[in-house]
Amino acid sequence: MPRSTTRTRWRLGLTTTALLTATALVPAPAHAETVTDYAITVDPTAKGAKIDDTMYGVFFEDINRAADGGLYAELVQNRSFEYSTVDNRAYTPLTSWTVDGAAQVLDDAGRLNDRNRNYLSLGAGSSVTNAGYNTGVRVEQGKKYDFSVWARAESGSTLTVSLQDADGALATARRVAVRAGGWVRYRAAFTASRTSSDGRLSVASSAAAALDMVSLFPRDTYRNEPNGLRKDLAEKIAALAPGFVRFPGGCLVNTGSMQDYSEASGWQRARSYQWKDTVGPVEERATNSNFWGYNQSYGLGYYEYFRFAEDIGAMPLPVVPALVTGCGQNRAVVDDALLKRHIQDTLDLIEFANGPVTSTWGRKRARMGHPAPFHLTHLEVGNEENLPAEFFARFEQFRTAIEAKYPDITVISNSGPDDAGPVFDAAWQLNRDADVAMVDEHYYNSPQWFLQNNDRYDTYDRGGPKVFLGEYASWGNAFRNGLAEAAFMTGLERNADVVQLASYAPLFANEDYVQWSPDMVWFNNHASWNSANYEVQKLFMTNVGDRVVPSTATGTPSLQGPITGAVGLSTWATGVAYDEVKVTGADGGTLLSDDFSGDASQWTHTGGGSWSLEDGQYVQTDTAAENTMVSAGDAGWHDYDLHVKATKKSGKEGFLVAFGVKDTGNYYWWNLGGWNNTQSAVEQAVDGGKSTLVSKAGSVETGRAYDLDVKVRGRQVTLYLDGQEWGSFTDDKPAEPFRQVVTKDKRTGDLIVKVVNAQSTDARTAIDLGGAKVASTAKVTTLAAAPEAVNTEAEAPVAPVTSTFTGVADEFTYTFPANSITFLRLRQK
Repeated sequence: MPRSTTRTRWRLGLTTTALLTATALVPAPAHAETVTDYAITVDPTAKGAKIDDTMYGVFFEDINRAADGGLYAELVQNRSFEYSTVDNRAYTPLTSWTVDGAAQVLDDAGRLNDRNRNYLSLGAGSSVTNAGYNTGVRVEQGKKYDFSVWARAESGSTLTVSLQDADGALATARRVAVRAGGWVRYRAAFTASRTSSDGRLSVASSAAAALDMVSLFPRDTYRNEPNGLRKDLAEKIAALAPGFVRFPGGCLVNTGSMQDYSEASGWQRARSYQWKDTVGPVEERATNSNFWGYNQSYGLGYYEYFRFAEDIGAMPLPVVPALVTGCGQNRAVVDDALLKRHIQDTLDLIEFANGPVTSTWGRKRARMGHPAPFHLTHLEVGNEENLPAEFFARFEQFRTAIEAKYPDITVISNSGPDDAGPVFDAAWQLNRDADVAMVDEHYYNSPQWFLQNNDRYDTYDRGGPKVFLGEYASWGNAFRNGLAEAAFMTGLERNADVVQLASYAPLFANEDYVQWSPDMVWFNNHASWNSANYEVQKLFMTNVGDRVVPSTATGTPSLQGPITGAVGLSTWATGVAYDEVKVTGADGGTLLSDDFSGDASQWTHTGGGSWSLEDGQYVQTDTAAENTMVSAGDAGWHDYDLHVKATKKSGKEGFLVAFGVKDTGNYYWWNLGGWNNTQSAVEQAVDGGKSTLVSKAGSVETGRAYDLDVKVRGRQVTLYLDGQEWGSFTDDKPAEPFRQVVTKDKRTGDLIVKVVNAQSTDARTAIDLGGAKVASTAKVTTLAAAPEAVNTEAEAPVAPVTSTFTGVADEFTYTFPANSITFLRLRQK
């Protein structure tokens, strides 16, 4: 988007005593004597954008064991013996269980029910022991735990249930008498005698018996609800006071089979998340292969999501499949009957949420314990589809059916997985042309990108579709990431008439089961801790305000030199032969020339892979290795031409030709044939986090030699493929470190001045309130830390500090610390 045209006004007498380069995002902590001067001018008589109560929310997806082993409080892993190699190649139906004696998992007519396919046949005098999650089953001294199991025994049996760790018993063992006959649910209760994070749950049987749904639940769940949520994790979400909860995905929604879990479909395990699988008694809910490489039990399902949203006062925002897969799968399902079934399922979902108890699905909700409706108002169809035309054709059918029956429901579309590019542009055009109410944007980028793009929404069409920023984060959990995200969020609030919903993603990560990072809340089986990003989100969520008060601020002049750096060659899951590398300076002089007829001594390995010289070429042969970077040259090089000849030999993608290489985390590269050989792009890495500068569709042919040329002049780069210009860009957008927004809290009358100072110098700032009458004392909340600070289980260097400031007036000066986020609450008289 074009840069903002908002005027800024320098306040008379202020000078800038420090300069920031675009590449130096958030340098080392400031010395006390280092100060940069700014001015903020507020216009309290002008009316800015209204901010909805639902502005900020959370997005929950079962990734990083966020559900089973996480928010869902069940302590037994693989409780129904449903783990499968379909979920994970290392899994068996007895994963997390050990057997003493005779036991086998069966899938036959003796099962508990059709949707719970497996059960355990346990021999007489035998036992099974469950290892729980992380280091084991977590129990706390004096707390109660409820055990349950479905069991049957032809002649009856006695089950001995015990909790222990390496040091002995954790509670008094319980004996459960199993009657002769069919399946019955049996229960027992434990009181923990010691605290342990390494517990094991064992079940021994005196006679042959069948077991299923072996469960151990803490009684102390969030709001003490049965089949409930882990208390500390739920409380962390509640403490954010989110306006909405988006669930259940994410990639869970638009990957895998769109068939149901039934005999007709062959009991398919790798399915998209379908809401009807997740309601009703837990023992009758389907199991599924989770996209992120494990099993999901659906003990935490749609009913629990709706209940939790209600408990914390948040708007529920479910996402349903659009029958176009994404997340690397990228297939459009062509099955009209299946599409109609999913559309009907979505109508049934609305009835489940909002229908009267006399309706079919409203009655189902009531039987689960909630006669009152859940007041669903927003629903999203699809997630990050890479096939915009195919997606939108199906989205329109969903929207038409929903609006015909439920015209008050806001149906949300999306714009694909990136912040820009051909998919993004095509999707947005389709959404605009069809007058869609709201479009979900997703992007994960470097901190620099977030500092550069505060003005992203300044030029969006005020009359067009509204924006739901459903997933975003900068790459990392250090405070530098929180600073960059906070700077960006001031732009979200300034444009609250366009961006009406926003949620950081992902929400949770179990430290022993990580598929994606960064994440907002980290945990293990006994503790949880807030990331720096969480503290930023909480500060904004709990101090939103109801309306923007227009304000302007002076900026930080940036001193930008040319793009500098060495050159590099890399691959990603691909075998490639490189040759005829030549770097020529702007004056025509040769900086580097290598035809690989001798050795490769000019190249330094900074990545993985298997590089060797073969037939006068430099060849990387490991098709499993990702980012196999080798680099050559001087980090001070600038204004040069890079030539490379490249040939794909094997694998999934294409070429990675790097320039402006400073180190392993800071470079540009031309990614030809990326994303499973479907797109080409120029990406910039800053401190390890990448963002896309230019992209287009494109693939690379195996066995064909390509001539690649990169021309670097100042901060402009032009790229040539086989002698033809492929594209160009100019990387000259400043990474502004000083950002602010002012909002008004209608309930209290407070003006909330929110300032981000993402640099190593203090920001002495003259604040002009434009004649607003305010009390002389302000409440101040500050997040300040070293840029590299990371919160852990052991320590939290990034934490809010509250204080008061007594020098407030119509015009006053406040010094915002280096590397800080500060909220000043000013009470209006």
